[in-house]
Amino acid sequence: MLWDEKLVQQNASLVPCETQGRSISYVQALHEALSYKMETDKSVFLLGQGVDDPGAMFGVTKGFKELYGDLRVFDTPVSEEGMTGICNGAAMSGMRPVYFHNRPDFLLLAFNQIVNHGSKIHWMDNGKNHVPLVIWSAIGRGWGSGPQHSQAIQGLLLGVPGIKIIMPSTPYDAKGLMISAIEDNNPVLIFEHRWLMRREGVVPKEPYKIPIGKGILRQTGSDCTIVGTSHAIDLAWTAAKQLKQERGIQADVIDLRTLKPLDENIILESVAKTGKLLIVDTGWTTGGVLAEIGCLIAEKGFSFLKKPIKRIGLPDCPSPAGNVLENFYYPNQETMKQAIQDLIK
Repeated sequence: MLWDEKLVQQNASLVPCETQGRSISYVQALHEALSYKMETDKSVFLLGQGVDDPGAMFGVTKGFKELYGDLRVFDTPVSEEGMTGICNGAAMSGMRPVYFHNRPDFLLLAFNQIVNHGSKIHWMDNGKNHVPLVIWSAIGRGWGSGPQHSQAIQGLLLGVPGIKIIMPSTPYDAKGLMISAIEDNNPVLIFEHRWLMRREGVVPKEPYKIPIGKGILRQTGSDCTIVGTSHAIDLAWTAAKQLKQERGIQADVIDLRTLKPLDENIILESVAKTGKLLIVDTGWTTGGVLAEIGCLIAEKGFSFLKKPIKRIGLPDCPSPAGNVLENFYYPNQETMKQAIQDLIK
């Protein structure tokens, strides 16, 4: 058992090693996780459109083709459903594919293989086969990506049994969760946010795992609870830290780290303490993650609430392409600050 798992089991509020030690980039953290698994497990292989080109998936897969050869690191045709089907078959045969996508928008073309096949095979043959497949993609706005290249589709997949969904927010979590995902015997989808890849953070050199389905308290307080993942919780945490300094507002900030399975206990325990809840997500406000967590509180924690729940997500319309419209469309730090202040009035 790795030491971060012990901390989670002890219900630690913060991970100490994220505050001291060597600092590396988010991309380097992912690169280390993949390098460790490629080196120690010959069944792991990487594929995707551009994993072996100079960009190398934002640098995440840089140099792997030269190290491990083109049988274990290779480019793929523009055929998402076909290649995901090949990954399902390879996983059932004892391999551990990691399939890279620049954007989750194109995973919509692979929904048949993800939803109808990969997620269900283990259940359909009485557990005789497993599908240890990782599908990685990078979400997020930027450079006028527009409505077909910037979608956060985790809400569309949240209700599919048999898959797991990971959305890290720190380099430390990105490394630990990638290792856990590759070792998991189920299909795991990892959605990274492009803006988070610019970040640096404290990451141990040695390999470690973070349990899938365990959230973490980034900050503790009694005035309200803030829950979310990825870039959304990163923004909210920054806003909460500023309000703590400026106005003395003390908020519980919960980084779920994974959406499926969902760490219900950490949310319910916090709302029982604060009575006020703000849910944030990188996806659309209507349906999806925000609605599911809100429903969880309505079903299991309604008596805790002192005020109605607040949600921050995207408007119910496709993402615009221009910079000015993007700034209007996407929530920002000030949006988070205002919502927190309105919640605790």
